[in-house]
Amino acid sequence: MNQLDIADVTKYVEANIGDFHSRRVDKLGELKLKDVLKRKNPYLFKAKNILTAQDLIRAIVDAFISSSEEGIFGNWLEGLAIHVNSLVYGGRKSGIPGIDLEFMKGNDLFIVSIKSGPDWGNDSQVKKMVDHFNSARAVFKTSGSKVNVTAVNGCCYGKTTPRNNYKKKGDYFKYCGQVFWEFISGNNELYKEIVEPLGYLAHKKNDDYEIAYAKKINIFTKQLTEEFFTDTGEIDWNKLLEFNSKGTI
Repeated sequence: MNQLDIADVTKYVEANIGDFHSRRVDKLGELKLKDVLKRKNPYLFKAKNILTAQDLIRAIVDAFISSSEEGIFGNWLEGLAIHVNSLVYGGRKSGIPGIDLEFMKGNDLFIVSIKSGPDWGNDSQVKKMVDHFNSARAVFKTSGSKVNVTAVNGCCYGKTTPRNNYKKKGDYFKYCGQVFWEFISGNNELYKEIVEPLGYLAHKKNDDYEIAYAKKINIFTKQLTEEFFTDTGEIDWNKLLEFNSKGTI
């Protein structure tokens, strides 16, 4: 085990945080109005009494972007976690499907599935993760490895219940927030220390994003008024619902 130098973490963040911001802008550029309209609930927006094209566009785009950014940043944090662990324990991105990180600590081999927060999946998704853990154990067993394999669901933020992060769940442990970052780094303050470098160039990058966002809102607003508005200047909810929901059995 090596002692973690926070300067190495800061250097990595500053060198790579631009990838997150660039991906945000790219994802925004990939959006198509009709794709977004198909995925969002038109009844909800009608119930909120949305009357103008721009308000409707902002509502559906913001809802889409919020969930999209969570996934983008979750993937970025996964890369940070793997890098941190590589500095301390020599861990690496696993080549086994469904396993994000594997590393040795003492006499144990840890296999880790990294998620953003504690409430990341439904029962079937959790079962799939457990299946991946069991498959990974089988791989190490057939390879002749004699090490003890311990499975961990690591969550980058949050906590399951107060001081319950260590509770074993079935055949794996679930470590969240501070406990997860300490588990992979040996540093119980890392969960706070990584916050500051995350803001590197954030102001400039957000300016770039806001420009791209404004352009997308303007383009979508124009398209919406052309295709889903009545001649009297109202949202044509019937046409919008037909596009979103009409089908045949």
